[in-house]
Amino acid sequence: MGFYSNVLLPWLMDRSMADPALVPHRREILANVSGNVLEVGFGSGINLPYYPEAVTQLTTVDINPGLNAIAQHRIAASPLTVSNQVLNGESLPMATAGFDYVVSTYTLCSIAQVHEALSEIARVLKPGGQFVFLEHGLSDRPNVQRWQHRLTPLNKLLADGCHQNRNIQQLIEAHFEQVTLERFADESMRFMGQIYYKGTATKTPVAPD
Repeated sequence: MGFYSNVLLPWLMDRSMADPALVPHRREILANVSGNVLEVGFGSGINLPYYPEAVTQLTTVDINPGLNAIAQHRIAASPLTVSNQVLNGESLPMATAGFDYVVSTYTLCSIAQVHEALSEIARVLKPGGQFVFLEHGLSDRPNVQRWQHRLTPLNKLLADGCHQNRNIQQLIEAHFEQVTLERFADESMRFMGQIYYKGTATKTPVAPD
């Protein structure tokens, strides 16, 4: 599946993730991001235009070289200082407590060892830093859940490891004590029962002596 995985799939993912209906949600979650930022699952760089000027340094990681190749023209056009790396989010080489924010959009569905990735996200955040996310996952409708469970094995093969049936809220709450989350349905996909999640998770600040 070399051509599909490295060329066709990245092109399809870039097209689908560039959906204008997703832009307001991207703008919303990134509006208050500032300082030193890490984006896990950078993909083709679709979030870049929505980062505010308050971001002083952006580090990006994604394991898919095909998506990384597409991202290069967006990086070149961005006014941000971007350090772009092809890496797996499950094991980050970054120092502990180095980032003010970590961003993830439509990524937690695809990481194989998602608990390891969330542990790494929590590790590299500064105390009081925030994990900002926009994700999709398990429906709240039992009949749709059954189909999500059935289709996930095929979807993983066709969509770069994407799990339709992950409960994103439970996953994030297993790694962060302070979580503010909104669940919503995409009106264009309501008939499928697809649920989306957006919000923030804050790393517990260090208690004063």
